Amino acid sequence: MKKTTKWLCALFSATALFASVGASAKDLRLGLIVPGTHAWTQAAQAMGDELKERSEGKYSVSVFPAGQLGSEARMLQQLQTGALDMAFMTTAEIANRVPDFGALFAPYLVKDVVQAGQLLNGPAAQGLLTQLPAKAGVVGLGYGVAGMRLMLNAFPTDSVDAVEGRKMRITPFPPVQDFYRLLGAAATPMPITDVYDALANGQVDGVDADLELIWKLRLHERAKTVLQSNHMMFPVIGLMSGRIWAQTGEEDRKLIRELARKHLDSLTAQYAQSEAQTQASIEESGIKVTQVGPEFFGDKLQQWEDIWMKKTPVLADLRKEAAALAQ
Repeated sequence: MKKTTKWLCALFSATALFASVGASAKDLRLGLIVPGTHAWTQAAQAMGDELKERSEGKYSVSVFPAGQLGSEARMLQQLQTGALDMAFMTTAEIANRVPDFGALFAPYLVKDVVQAGQLLNGPAAQGLLTQLPAKAGVVGLGYGVAGMRLMLNAFPTDSVDAVEGRKMRITPFPPVQDFYRLLGAAATPMPITDVYDALANGQVDGVDADLELIWKLRLHERAKTVLQSNHMMFPVIGLMSGRIWAQTGEEDRKLIRELARKHLDSLTAQYAQSEAQTQASIEESGIKVTQVGPEFFGDKLQQWEDIWMKKTPVLADLRKEAAALAQ
């Protein structure tokens, strides 16, 4: 009888232990708007794998790419309510809520993705993250990069005047809206997944994008010119719901932040290596890739600068840090 009692006690203890472990395990749902093959999605998946290993199964990450959970605006709302745990999203959406983030999109702030990665880890960009809990209800875990922005056009683009009056698909947020307004273009927001058909039927004449999206969504098949202007960087930001963060222990917070930053940082080297290969593939398909610099845009860049220097003092700090990186 005593042996039976001891056995039952041991069984109940083991059951309670497993129940406790199961109850404490947390599957973090992470949303993105980019396709499953995109580098941002791959970074999110790698982060989830390492988090599960490092936390010994306490945390796992389920990744939902391609806008499965809605637009970035919708995902941000879900983060604010705690219905979504994490997201890797364009910093553009955050700039719609916290205007200072718009300074990160200053034309020709950096020359390439390597400088972009360095600047995003600098004091001005990192300081912006501290605004997020109070102003957006989310916690900024770190930044990564996408390729530099360029224009893919279904019309010959020999000068900036050719852009005037054209319908250009953009990500709708103030820095880019101001940029294309100054160029005289009709900025046309739409989901990136709709652009392929929109270029074919004339709904848009061009698109502001990067080489990776142009290649993976086959947008080059609808183009006459890829204008490789590299006119802006386009950061991704790792976010966690402020509500979920508040329920997370300090050691777990440190681990999640560390791994999110690590895998977002890895994008810099990845894009630095892949951009040349992607460009070569596009050129091999018969599409003209034209290299242009700041001079292509004439006085439009200074006009943009004058507008945004008044909107946010962070721009001056970013320009100063970027100048130091370029030396």
